[in-house]
Amino acid sequence: MNFKRIVFTVMISVVSAVGAVITYQHFFPVDKIAIVDSMAPTRLASLPMNTSNAQPIDFRYAAAASTPCVVHVKSVFKAQKVAYQGNPFPQDMFGNDFFHFFQGPNPYQPQDQVATGSGVIVSKDGYIVTNNHVVENASEIEVVMHNNKSYKAKVIGRDPDTDIALLKIEGDNLPSIQFANSDSVLVGEWVLAVGNPFNLASTVTAGIVSAKGRNLNMMDDGEGHQKANTAIESFIQTDAAVNPGNSGGALVNVNGQLVGINTAIASPTGSYAGYSFAVPSNIVNKVILDLKQFGTSQRGFLGVSIRTMDDKTAKDLGLDSYEGAYVDGVNKGSAGEEGGLKAKDVITKINGFPIVSSPELQEQVAKYRPGDKITVEFIRDGKIQTATVQLKNKYNTLSAVENSKDILNELGLKVENLTDHEKVQLRIQSGVRITDLKEGKVSQFTDIRKGFVITQIDDQPVNNVEDLVNILKDKQGKVMVEGIYPNRPESYLYAFRM
Repeated sequence: MNFKRIVFTVMISVVSAVGAVITYQHFFPVDKIAIVDSMAPTRLASLPMNTSNAQPIDFRYAAAASTPCVVHVKSVFKAQKVAYQGNPFPQDMFGNDFFHFFQGPNPYQPQDQVATGSGVIVSKDGYIVTNNHVVENASEIEVVMHNNKSYKAKVIGRDPDTDIALLKIEGDNLPSIQFANSDSVLVGEWVLAVGNPFNLASTVTAGIVSAKGRNLNMMDDGEGHQKANTAIESFIQTDAAVNPGNSGGALVNVNGQLVGINTAIASPTGSYAGYSFAVPSNIVNKVILDLKQFGTSQRGFLGVSIRTMDDKTAKDLGLDSYEGAYVDGVNKGSAGEEGGLKAKDVITKINGFPIVSSPELQEQVAKYRPGDKITVEFIRDGKIQTATVQLKNKYNTLSAVENSKDILNELGLKVENLTDHEKVQLRIQSGVRITDLKEGKVSQFTDIRKGFVITQIDDQPVNNVEDLVNILKDKQGKVMVEGIYPNRPESYLYAFRM
């Protein structure tokens, strides 16, 4: 009896449990749980992305196309002879040290220096572009090709503002590089740096474009002021490894086309530390054409002082966008003033090209020559306006700049024209005002101060900056400068030698 009751109870329990499970699954369905062997290797699934065209990045074509076009540049810099007091070596009647007859060159005299860099062949007849700092002041330049053939090179022209120089060798049917449109280069795009770092010929490194329109303040004097306000700093930044010796080499895209000339690295040690910088190919191409045609760069200037927009400036102007170049001031008689630009304008486009920062504005304007007309789009009082501006040269005229030594830099002067009203106030018929003085012949040999108005040079009237340059460009020997200081009645005379 008891046994039958136990069996009956067990059966009832089993039936109840099965029924409960069936009922729960019917009303509360759950996902299936897969139990896997914890010792089994994990399988990773990957999402298909363009599986029909997916291929690894291959730089072989770009390297093969660009490497023969990149050369090794060797610049010789003559040492300046220095007379040392207490020279222990007696001299003969011609002034030669007797030391030369026994031991070779006098160790008390400095030896010629050799600097190396890179260059890029840009035409089959032997034009080569490199950095200005690679060849500046060089007494002799040697170019070594990819096949180790050597040539003597001459300098066609230099442009310190972009750090670009153009060389020429005597050759025919040379390998030459193709130019890409640097405006179309995108951040994140693959690029190769080709050059000769540490005298290691034909070195190729890869990276991506990290940024565009980068300003390094390379002309900074250490106190936050630029040594030269004409410098163009709108570099392509990349993480392709660049080291000393790469200067003047090529930055190319995956098609082997030139997108920039490698110029600088950001480094606390002097060697590659993660980022390098290149002059955009569009600027390089324009400078090359200028140097070929004129022997000097033909820069168009707006004549405005600018800075990149920021959050505070945008809020002060009531703008939602933080992009553009803010106009701090407009120079008297400049292209910008004649075109209607004013302080507090925000320049947003040049000939339809969007302007995000002040370096980009410099880059776009630098594509044009004096006399060229450009369309400037800007925001004033919250409204978009446009102006047609005819660019001027650095002397504030419309004409092309002659191929002559840069007199103003040699003198260490920055000058500006006077208005007719200012001339009447100062009771003078002619004159240009010195607005800044830096290292040069004027500061070295005279005590002329900032604000001095040059009225005459060697009794010739100086009506404008162009007159000043034309009078001095072929001068040799003593120069007599006459002028006045505002609020002082007397005239002053200064003399120095060219």
